Amino acid sequence: MFCCFTLGINFSSRDKLAVEMIEVLFDDAIKVDRLDPDGKKFDKVSRIEAQSEEKDMHIQLDVNTEVYPIRVGEKFRMALAPTLNLDGSAVTSYLPEGKSKSLADKFEYVMHGLLYKMSEDDSSGTVKVIAYISFGGLQLMLKGDPSHMSEFKLDQRLFLLMRKM
Repeated sequence: MFCCFTLGINFSSRDKLAVEMIEVLFDDAIKVDRLDPDGKKFDKVSRIEAQSEEKDMHIQLDVNTEVYPIRVGEKFRMALAPTLNLDGSAVTSYLPEGKSKSLADKFEYVMHGLLYKMSEDDSSGTVKVIAYISFGGLQLMLKGDPSHMSEFKLDQRLFLLMRKM
């Protein structure tokens, strides 16, 4: 099994991103299990804890809930990609909404960040890889099987894309 694949912006009947041109490092449905497990720290930000449905990845993600409200039990499609350009080329400048087609057109919430730390956890008896990505202070912690995280690289710039299912 591999974690890195290409995709277009069409959705299949199961709401999975269809394979075409864009390299995507993570793409799965997630279900929000908890909000602010350590208490609410900021007025406009909540930390969600979620589990991915297909890859069994554990997720902690800070979300600006003023612009993108989230509730426990909701399901989202979440993807991580190194570019938004449909031809797979690097994003070199900001394109205002509607000026050019991009992967972001099929999502509701998009952030750009940097993978700043990777580590391993074997406390459960099974080795898990943990990737930490910062989106201007909002954090993502993605923990799971190493086979699903082999294409993640330190100092990699990534886009997080989410939409409600």
